[in-house]
Amino acid sequence: MPGIILDVLLLTMILLSIAVVEEENLVSAVVKYAFLSLAFVLVLSLLKAPDVALSAIVVGAVVIGVFLFTIREVEK
Repeated sequence: MPGIILDVLLLTMILLSIAVVEEENLVSAVVKYAFLSLAFVLVLSLLKAPDVALSAIVVGAVVIGVFLFTIREVEK
């Protein structure tokens, strides 16, 4: 069962990666990137790497915050 879930998550990551690159609205791209980051953390958890998953959560939160701040400042 974990193998099927892992396959679905990896496929979801591929589709989200394509969606992020193809998105024209920057805020929507950041939201899709957040879901991509969540899928990555879930994959790491399934692969029994909780320390790396926690690091990915922190890095993802910082990057998403910086992206949103930058978008807001550029659009002023």
